[in-house]
Amino acid sequence: MILRTLFTAAALGAALSASALAPPAQARTAPPAQAAAPLIAVEQYELANGLRVVFHIDRSDPVVAVVLAAHVGSAREEPGRTGFAHLFEHLFFLDSENLGPGGLDRMSARIGGSGANGSTSRDLTDYLQTVPNDALEQMIWAEADKLGYFINTVTDAVLAKEKEVVKNEKRQSVDNQPYGHTEPVISAALYPEDHPYSWSVIGSLADLNAATLEDVQTFYHRWYTPDNATLVIAGDFDPAQARVWIEKYFGEIPRGEDDPEPQVRPAVLSADVRLMHEDNFAQLPELTMVWPTVDRIHPDAAALNMLLVLLTDGKESPLTSVLVDERRLTAEVQAFQYSSQIAGEAYLSVRAFDGVDLDTVQTALDEGFARFESRGVDVEALDRAKTLAESRFYGALDSALGKAAALARYDLFAGRADYADVELARLRAVTAGDVMRVYRQYIADRPHVATSFVPKGQAELALAGSAVAAVVEEPIIPGAEAPIDQRAGDVGYARTPSSFDRTVEPPSGPTPVVTPPVVWNAALPNGLQVSGIRSAEVPLAYFDLSIEGGRLFDDPDQPGAANLLARIFDRGTARRTPAELENAFKALGAQVTVSVGDERFLISGRTLDRNLAPTLALVEEMLLEPRWDETELTLAKAAVTAQIQDARSQPAALAARIMDLTAYGADHILSRSVLGTERSVAALTMDDLRRFQSVILAPGLAHFRIVSPSDQTAVTAALASLGERWAARDAVVPTFPEPSAPTTSRVYFYDVPNASQSVLMFGYPALRRGDPDFYPATVMNYRLGGGGFASRLTQQLREGQGYTYGVRSGFNGGERFGTFNLSSAVRTNVTLEAFELARKIVAEYGDTFTAEDLEVTRSAMSRSRARAFETARAKLGVLQALGEIGLPADYLTREAAVIDDMTVEQVRALAERWLRPEAMIYVVVGDAATQAERLQALGYGPPVMMNEALAEADR
Repeated sequence: MILRTLFTAAALGAALSASALAPPAQARTAPPAQAAAPLIAVEQYELANGLRVVFHIDRSDPVVAVVLAAHVGSAREEPGRTGFAHLFEHLFFLDSENLGPGGLDRMSARIGGSGANGSTSRDLTDYLQTVPNDALEQMIWAEADKLGYFINTVTDAVLAKEKEVVKNEKRQSVDNQPYGHTEPVISAALYPEDHPYSWSVIGSLADLNAATLEDVQTFYHRWYTPDNATLVIAGDFDPAQARVWIEKYFGEIPRGEDDPEPQVRPAVLSADVRLMHEDNFAQLPELTMVWPTVDRIHPDAAALNMLLVLLTDGKESPLTSVLVDERRLTAEVQAFQYSSQIAGEAYLSVRAFDGVDLDTVQTALDEGFARFESRGVDVEALDRAKTLAESRFYGALDSALGKAAALARYDLFAGRADYADVELARLRAVTAGDVMRVYRQYIADRPHVATSFVPKGQAELALAGSAVAAVVEEPIIPGAEAPIDQRAGDVGYARTPSSFDRTVEPPSGPTPVVTPPVVWNAALPNGLQVSGIRSAEVPLAYFDLSIEGGRLFDDPDQPGAANLLARIFDRGTARRTPAELENAFKALGAQVTVSVGDERFLISGRTLDRNLAPTLALVEEMLLEPRWDETELTLAKAAVTAQIQDARSQPAALAARIMDLTAYGADHILSRSVLGTERSVAALTMDDLRRFQSVILAPGLAHFRIVSPSDQTAVTAALASLGERWAARDAVVPTFPEPSAPTTSRVYFYDVPNASQSVLMFGYPALRRGDPDFYPATVMNYRLGGGGFASRLTQQLREGQGYTYGVRSGFNGGERFGTFNLSSAVRTNVTLEAFELARKIVAEYGDTFTAEDLEVTRSAMSRSRARAFETARAKLGVLQALGEIGLPADYLTREAAVIDDMTVEQVRALAERWLRPEAMIYVVVGDAATQAERLQALGYGPPVMMNEALAEADR
């Protein structure tokens, strides 16, 4: 399900660490662009009313991405009126004057769009969607309605309901998450009260509750105007025709009042600030340190990004080497630069192992910084970091939407959409001297904010001298929110005048021609199967080496070997130390990860295509010449143990564990955690892993798939050595019985005291991916819970009642096993009500499914095929379905026919067969003291309390 996205500091930091494209930036004169051909060619102009328009042509797929970016985020709010920009991100997806009820969400399903999405940051709110290119005029019409013909549809009832949705989002992302309050605590400590970055993007519950309709209308009229927005269209379209449509639909919207551009205002600290919080969910202590730095387009931003990479990324980085390898205090040190329009921060975060005193972590960090100061910047390490950053930079441009989102942010924050070339040039130009200079200027011995988030009852682990942070935790009060009357919003409203009838939806253009990607296949002498798709949209190669079996090879009595093997597999080779292997990949611009799933052991990678052959040579060395480093095994076991402990703090992860435990039964390997247990991980030895590796890594069980600008000849040549050296041998994947679906329903409850939300998970063992009913059942589920905002579950639980931020349902099928699953996090005090409503929707779905529902399903799923193969990962998905699941070569054509031929009667029959509300496993993770007894009203008896059972299973 697509959820409206809130950009928190952590989310932005992850984006910044992955790509130089992440927002935000400074709206002032930027350096001149390079004379070379632009990285993302653009055409840009401005309407008379001030709307900035950016075009980028990309003919690779018959799709267009449309982004409307409003130059407004939380920084345009005022104290006491916070959270408005994020609230509008939500409101804009509801009704508008001319689209009618359901607004953009309803239209998106009808035209085969990706699902309207949006994000809010400190300085920007953007609305994003990819659609088949025949729907471009409809999207322009809809986006114009959002900007100029919307506010009259917002009534008191609409506002009241959407407040509940936003509050549920805050509960889900902040209140009910371990460490969720870290960013708000830091922002309040780092900036003075009158600074627009001193409050969080999502705002406070008190401010949301106090917001009136007049407040909302005033905010809209000030900030959501053409002269304060940028429209970006990227993809396969006619720019001349698009200009005509944009002028027609946007041209008569009046411009707003002129507001001054925000001025740079960095945070200023006179002394260190130390704060601590006993976190209701956290299982491990976490130290976060934040220093004031620079705004988004400041010349020092690129050097700061490289500094944080060099400090923490890799075995040879000083902070990681001290804290992870030498002191063994944590599994990872994270750092990222969070630069916004008028200020920025450098974040450093350490989630320590169980029971570690954060003063000890601070001492180790000081040692790491001292090592960096004494050794200086390794020029080769900097070159590797820059090469990898360039690869990530290109990776963010893999889709039309990725390009469109980047262009909108560049235009807003840098004042020019073609800023990508400047940013990439700045990255390439960073020197060792630049890195050391910004370290001394912004980090070394500079005042900072340090937060210690520790488990409840473990205040002694916090940094010495820490004051208690001001954290507002919402009490659980039954009936605190008044019921929402959905009919209250069905009132008339005055239409905004227009020169033409905007209620008439524009027609679709010519139907796009969808051409499935051309797949090539080969087999190497050792039996390794190879398949590929040639794609030259970006200069990157994406690949997977998938080996059948995965954790099915695990011993149910000693689980976790497959995951532990994956954890150490890329930690050096017989010829290279872990650091040497890591550096070799970085020098090629390659990222390679090893993971294990229910049915596959997976080596996945992305590299600059020009370096494909040497990258695959390193993968071959890693696969055939393991290092079997005892030190790395010790480190990996400590890291996995911390993961196991940390998973106990995640309500959604707890729900999934209970579902597996009850669905598969005690003797099935899939009833175990993929991580294993603390006891089983501690018991595993290197000899165990050697034996495990010798059993599972057989070329006859493997499939290599690749999406790359390189052709079949180049790829198979790069794999030739692997085909010769990796010896063929017999290997058989262990078999486990298919679990039986339940015949009656039971409720299983896991108690998280004082939880502000309850996680609901309904499910049972169901269809495998290759079962004849799997895809028809997927089509059937679209209107139930697979169609995002077009689904009944979302429309009723979220949009109708405000119970949740998001809900979805779907069939998840592998080669051997499959499940049906419905999941949602709902506010605690409506746990029973939300449960009953979700169950009722499922129970009545087949009988109430209509011809209109079928038409929406058919239109959405058929027209969305234009987007089905756009990204490299989507193309890899096609290769996976063919090579792993064993679907026929024409499965895409067959599935298109399933959609076209589906009838209402078939949907009803599928619902009767595969939706089983009275034979379902129901899991609830929440506050038992207030909610467990209430659930007896469901009629399934007292809930089965699972805390002890899960603890025993994972012991």
